[in-house]
Amino acid sequence: MLVDILVEFLKGFGIFVGYYAGAVSLLLMFRRFLNPPKEIVRKAFHLICAMSALVLLYAFETWYLAVAAALTLAVALFPIFSYLDRFPKVMEVLVQRTKGEIRSSLVIVYVMMAVLITLFWGALGPGWKYIVVVSIMAWGFGDAAAALVGKAFGKKHIIHRLVEGSKTREGTIAMYAVSGFAIFVTLLICTSFPWYLCLVGALLVAPICALVELISKRGLDTITVPFATAIPLFLLAVFFNFFGL
Repeated sequence: MLVDILVEFLKGFGIFVGYYAGAVSLLLMFRRFLNPPKEIVRKAFHLICAMSALVLLYAFETWYLAVAAALTLAVALFPIFSYLDRFPKVMEVLVQRTKGEIRSSLVIVYVMMAVLITLFWGALGPGWKYIVVVSIMAWGFGDAAAALVGKAFGKKHIIHRLVEGSKTREGTIAMYAVSGFAIFVTLLICTSFPWYLCLVGALLVAPICALVELISKRGLDTITVPFATAIPLFLLAVFFNFFGL
């Protein structure tokens, strides 16, 4: 039994690390040869992190091994990036804005994923793990769109005591549209709900995502947006199931 668990963990963790090695290598080649804007590189790395949730959810058959893999990677990468922070030119390749940003962000991302997996796979069962996928896709693609559109096209800045920094209406609209699309498509793929219920879910939850991203401070949208997606989606799914929809 213990040997089987260890084999499953090592196999899944190998796939997880292999995914990262391949994706980051492609990103570095992309930057080396095409020299895209730095913000695109940042958000591409952001999407690599978000898409890694699919590896965690489908490379493992057991929820607690998926959680263990997420936390193991976070623990392993923290000292590595702590060491690399001594070399600013190396970290500049990944477009790190402030010292320690990447290592702390990775820890937050994988703790967030571990908690979501524990709740919506471990506690509720595998039939609910699609909520993890939907929540992380909404955050990953929505947040990337908000940043890219806001920086490239944002002109109408939102001035409010709850809003930190120079967020724009254009960026928030992009967050709403792209997170809604991500929710709709992911629900279509990962659930048996008919398309119109997937659309209802997207239209109801996407505004919450956009609002929570807008008022989240100090990069905490990595935590707040996935949970602001997961909780209402769970309640909607319970409602749909209760009425046999």
